[in-house]
Amino acid sequence: MTTLATVPVLTDIARSLREGFFMFWETLWPLILGFGLSGAVQAFVSRDSMQQKMGDHRPASIARASGYGMVSSSCSYAASAMSKSLFTKGADFVASMVFMFASTNLVLELGIVLIVLMGWQFAAAEFVGGGIMIVLLAVLGGLWFRGRMIARAREHLEAESAGGHRHGPEEDTRLQQEPWGTKLRSRGGWANAATYTMADLTMLRRELVIGYTVAGFLAVLVPVHVWNTLFLHGHGFWTSLENVIVGPLIAIISFVCSVGNVPLAAALWSGGISFGGVISFIFADLIALPLLLIYRRYYGTRMTLRMLALFWAVMSTAGLISEGIFWALGAIPTTRPTTIAPAHFQWNYTTYLNIVFLALFAVLYWAYRNRERLGGGVGYALDPVCGMQVQEADAPARAVHEGHVVHFCSDHCRHRFEADPAKFAGDTGHAGGTTHAPAATSD
Repeated sequence: MTTLATVPVLTDIARSLREGFFMFWETLWPLILGFGLSGAVQAFVSRDSMQQKMGDHRPASIARASGYGMVSSSCSYAASAMSKSLFTKGADFVASMVFMFASTNLVLELGIVLIVLMGWQFAAAEFVGGGIMIVLLAVLGGLWFRGRMIARAREHLEAESAGGHRHGPEEDTRLQQEPWGTKLRSRGGWANAATYTMADLTMLRRELVIGYTVAGFLAVLVPVHVWNTLFLHGHGFWTSLENVIVGPLIAIISFVCSVGNVPLAAALWSGGISFGGVISFIFADLIALPLLLIYRRYYGTRMTLRMLALFWAVMSTAGLISEGIFWALGAIPTTRPTTIAPAHFQWNYTTYLNIVFLALFAVLYWAYRNRERLGGGVGYALDPVCGMQVQEADAPARAVHEGHVVHFCSDHCRHRFEADPAKFAGDTGHAGGTTHAPAATSD
């Protein structure tokens, strides 16, 4: 029997869930648009040259690493695994870290959702600050990560993956080597693009659900005085400095990566964090606690602590500089929203766009389900743990299960699979068919 005391609690929970849902509703069409464009880029842009043109951290290599990262948008786990793979195959450590930063922060879907949920100023600051952060990482990283430290990190990584083997077919790059006109007319290419879109959404479903849900609870339940206690106010530069330092701390304990950070950032902005604090918080998805544990497994404890120190410093500094630039331009919003999302459905441009893009989503889903019939899936596999589509020849991690090679987007997913294969065994089908394990050959 429900008591009178539980009624307010249930009401607050319902209001929080409603707030989170309408945040999602406001950003539904940008999510579909962003992930759809990202899927097309990943399907049609070749990654072959990544491992050949990132051998140092000179300006040209850093620019290439940033560009490759932007077209390889992914969640933080997959980005960390891809940067690890690039480093293993000969890329410079700093360049591989720049790639990781760009693939989670300088991506289209993040900018679109920022515009819709928070305003164009935050999207612009995300890209301005992202560029600043990459320059700082390239300059300071070259001084901070060097010599014997890099050699020890590579040795630790080789020891961690000792006994690993490379299986499976070579990457089918025929489509990516064809002229752009031929690529864009290929049904198989668009089927692969649709699969990337669905795989990325599947991979990030947990982050999206947590991000919108937690943001709804923060927006509804956390009183203003709590935010005022957490974030300094009215102290000029010292307020901005404290906020850009505290922003990453919240990201570390929030366990949410990539675009899932945006609704949380909106709740923090509504609660009183500074403009620069919002930007540093969004950047800091790469130092969330689960990622730090992954870095420790890859590179060792000492290197991870150095990565945390430098990453936190450049994220906070980039947020602070971005705030200074936008303050000088008079572009920082002067008002904060009292509500982040509407309380009910409305017949407005958001609803109409959502209907249109839901129809587009249905087409993408159909192409994904029929990818093999359309000629797609050759050389690709689906990670059975997170659902991400990976190229078999470049998969960051592999395992053999019941005579079949299973490909993963990261060691994080491989470890989860190996801990409980029965849980994921039904999802080990490949996008392009099953790969049988041949005799093992060393990587």
